[in-house]
Amino acid sequence: MENLSNKYNTKIRNDLKKELDINNLNAVPKLKKIVVNIGVKDALADKKNVEVATEILSQITGQKPKITKAKKSIATFKLREGDRIGTMVTLRGKRMYDFYEKLVGIVLPRIRDFRGVSLKSLDGRGNYSLGFSESMVFPEIDPSRIERVQGVEITIVTSGRDNKEAEALLRALGMPFQK
Repeated sequence: MENLSNKYNTKIRNDLKKELDINNLNAVPKLKKIVVNIGVKDALADKKNVEVATEILSQITGQKPKITKAKKSIATFKLREGDRIGTMVTLRGKRMYDFYEKLVGIVLPRIRDFRGVSLKSLDGRGNYSLGFSESMVFPEIDPSRIERVQGVEITIVTSGRDNKEAEALLRALGMPFQK
């Protein structure tokens, strides 16, 4: 089976060049990176929750997550600057394409009553964000081992200059947008 990066380089890029009426092949939008992030809501109550989120994220992405820390103190949340509050992974290259293929081919179709992802999640600068209220939609996660439901946010960063270019790229790569 041909992988997504080869398919992009051989076929999709040329199709997008024609569709978007771009002269230079290097100006055609492409995937730059995918950032997968878990914000741990009970990180302060129990330090173990950050480790659990780290393990979940490493299973999902196949890469060791970076632990994110609070940038400033917020007294109402009993949050101090430097407290560990989440984990994130930045995927590039082969891992990025493999993760994207898994996301579009396996994860999204597993969601109950799935009718496509919203176009409103494009940010105007060529990036697309989507979130899952639980990490159980990923096939690597064993539901019996999860005691606390964690949400997962995914940001797909493209080199597209606007929503039109990003949408065309993601649609060409198989993202199921709503009708």
